[in-house]
Amino acid sequence: MKRPIIFISNDDGYRAKGFNEIVNCAAKFGDVIALAPDETQSGKAHAITMYDPLYLTLRRDEPHIKVYSCNGTPVDCVKMAYDWLLPELGLTPDLNLSGINHGSNAAINVLYSGTMGAAIEASFYGAPSVGLSLDDHSYDADFEATLAFAERLIPAILAMEKPTEPLCLNVNVPVARPEEIAGYRICRQTRGFWREEFFCRQDPRGRDYFWLTGGFCNHEPNAEDTDEWALKNKYIAIVPIKVDLTDYGRIEMLKGLKL
Repeated sequence: MKRPIIFISNDDGYRAKGFNEIVNCAAKFGDVIALAPDETQSGKAHAITMYDPLYLTLRRDEPHIKVYSCNGTPVDCVKMAYDWLLPELGLTPDLNLSGINHGSNAAINVLYSGTMGAAIEASFYGAPSVGLSLDDHSYDADFEATLAFAERLIPAILAMEKPTEPLCLNVNVPVARPEEIAGYRICRQTRGFWREEFFCRQDPRGRDYFWLTGGFCNHEPNAEDTDEWALKNKYIAIVPIKVDLTDYGRIEMLKGLKL
């Protein structure tokens, strides 16, 4: 039987442990074509490159696995794959994966995440798309629980009927051993925002420079139907997301605006 085609990207770069772990995992279920950034592109969201050339490099060529990289953003990688590389190879993916990201993309992080930018962009081309993240920023993070869940999730998504509208899932996994995972929750994005702090320092020439830090402010810490609650309680959080940002509830109110 023909093996499914699985496309994979990420934002941590093609060398990242999480990326290589999911490439190897997905190859158990289909033929993997992966295109990831040359270097870390975290926080790039849906950014694209418009004024610099992009370069494509084959990094790995094995049975059932081809890994490429390019010098662009995660969304650049998806666009280059779908609009040039995959047609050149005569392939149409059955599933898109992005990750495994080193760090959570729950709550409002979905707006900043290059991992989710790639997942969302890939969903526009027709196949279901999944962004996978582990709530651990460590370079050598333990992905065992994430991979155990991925081995259940990948065949389940492949068995679904092809969606008629873009389907994208934001999947976040808590830091835990596989036996410590409480299960999974289909939930919603937590309402909250990052509040940044900028630390000002001076370089040897007396010029000010800034380092960005800050913390996440959870506006509903006790809401049990959110992704942040799920992660804190050792559940895998699955949030279906969409691109339409229209605030439908305010359309009628705004019709009465006198301009």
